[in-house]
Amino acid sequence: MMDLFLIILNMSITASYVTLAVIMARFLLRCAPKIFSYILWSAVLIRLVIPVSFTTNFSLLRFVQPHVQAGTGLMEFVPRDIGMLKYPIVDAGVSKISHLINSSLPGATTIASVNPMQIILWLGSIIWITGVAILLLYSIISYLKILTKVRTATLVKDHVYETDQISTPFVCGFLKPKIYIPTGISEHELSYILLHEQTHILRRDYLIKPFAFMIVILHWFNPMMWLSYSLMSKDMEMSCDERVVNKMGDQIKGSYSTTLLSLSVSRSGLRSGSPLAFGESHVKERIKNILSYRQPSSWMVASSMLVIAALIVGCTSNPTPLQPSLQQPSQSTYSGYNIDKLMKNKTLYVGNHVKVGGLFSGMAIPVGLEANGLALQTNAIPYGATINYIMTDSTDVSKEGAISGESFYRNSILLLSLIDNVDSITYSIADNTGQYDGATYSFTFTREQVYKLLGEDVRHYATDATSLRKLIDRLDSLTFNETSNTTSYTNLSEIHPLNG
Repeated sequence: MMDLFLIILNMSITASYVTLAVIMARFLLRCAPKIFSYILWSAVLIRLVIPVSFTTNFSLLRFVQPHVQAGTGLMEFVPRDIGMLKYPIVDAGVSKISHLINSSLPGATTIASVNPMQIILWLGSIIWITGVAILLLYSIISYLKILTKVRTATLVKDHVYETDQISTPFVCGFLKPKIYIPTGISEHELSYILLHEQTHILRRDYLIKPFAFMIVILHWFNPMMWLSYSLMSKDMEMSCDERVVNKMGDQIKGSYSTTLLSLSVSRSGLRSGSPLAFGESHVKERIKNILSYRQPSSWMVASSMLVIAALIVGCTSNPTPLQPSLQQPSQSTYSGYNIDKLMKNKTLYVGNHVKVGGLFSGMAIPVGLEANGLALQTNAIPYGATINYIMTDSTDVSKEGAISGESFYRNSILLLSLIDNVDSITYSIADNTGQYDGATYSFTFTREQVYKLLGEDVRHYATDATSLRKLIDRLDSLTFNETSNTTSYTNLSEIHPLNG
């Protein structure tokens, strides 16, 4: 159940960002027919139902730079293995929010039999499923009460029924939807009402709205989803109102608004996702929209359709992973390091290969070495990163006739600061100097070694550029003897070329 809860949680976070995008798009499309805004909510619904997606260069989610599981289509703001991490981390998509959340998460302790995060996840999943059960039961009971009220309704014509047990017309039913109207509706009012409710039936709104409500129940803990449901319902009703005006002409705006106002009811958003009541909430906004509505021109319809199509693709797709870059750092450096690039690419996850590649490209590279790609170990704890170099000149990385790790320990400590969940940094150097071609040298630096060396966790130095410069200054002041327990030599005289 905890795995399911994490999937729901990640979908909910993703859908929250899509909701913000849709809300902004609704504002830009405020002059367009409301049917387009209504259609746009399908992007949120897709994100709440389907945990995986395709990738495009047009994904709007690239702005929050979430972690995407390569080859799976999954977006993980909360990692699936968070309950097993020694230092649990969440990537909320916004660095300040992520830092605030992560600073409050408990780390694993060696004396505890269970990781505290596992307990938190278990409690969270219990609370989540309990909330789902309560809301689902409440919705079912509410719907059964409605059916009880209309069981004595009298058939007027076709699928229209009349009863004195209700105060506003509505559509009810899933397989064979019926229109129920209160007694005392005048003939001219009935024409507006029936056209409005028949529009719901033609568009299958009587199925869409309950389904959307059931999805919101699954994500009940997220207030953004309740807001989405409310705004979607509002756009649904407004689009039906506009169709009535289109069909019957602008001259009915006044009388239609009066009918809507007289049959308005106050309903709680926590009631069931059905029925589709004519005088549901948002009456004031609906009346304003009716009175200001103008039939759109063909160019507005065409342009709105293009915008909606682009927005749906942008909201439902994941950002395309970029290839990591291991280029030399730019000229704007501090002690050989590109601070701006390092701060821009700091990441919670070593699995974010784009960010990790950006960090490596911001590092100082010893003379005589050429970057030859990187490999990330993210399948199991401990997580690691390996950077490969080709050595064409050993002068800058040798000491007393041996290849020394001294040239790499500063970079390693910086990377351990900037990559939150990485446990080790490894350098693999292929000799291409002409003397020992084919030989390889390897150096590994672990987080535990760095902690012993500096007496503290270096991750706090990545908070801002000033702190990172302080760490660089501190590393520059250290001597090689102080770091002898974290580096090693490879004696060149003992190395023999490796065949093939």
